[in-house]
Amino acid sequence: MAAVPCVSMMTPLQSFRGCAVREFSFVAQKPGCKGLHVTTEACWGRCYTWERPILEPPYIHRHHRVCTYSRIRHMMARLPGCLPNISPLYHYPMALQCHCNLCSMEDTECQTF
Repeated sequence: MAAVPCVSMMTPLQSFRGCAVREFSFVAQKPGCKGLHVTTEACWGRCYTWERPILEPPYIHRHHRVCTYSRIRHMMARLPGCLPNISPLYHYPMALQCHCNLCSMEDTECQTF
């Protein structure tokens, strides 16, 4: 098993380079239920990326990688106060290992410009 880098609260995040598992908190919510504060592990970091101009369309060669999951555990939370016809189950990934890779809309929120 490969070592999993971890970013501690003592790591100065502004100077951190790489991709690591880090604690992440969010409010799990869906229509018809109240929100629930969830703390889990997520991928976080900065990956090497570059662009260079070329003479033929599309006139630019890109190499963009994002910090994303390489191993996850599927987790589930039970949301409070759901309406009778709404399932209280909320599914989310917990990062076990992260790496720099192409962005996949399957498991990552990808932003394009």
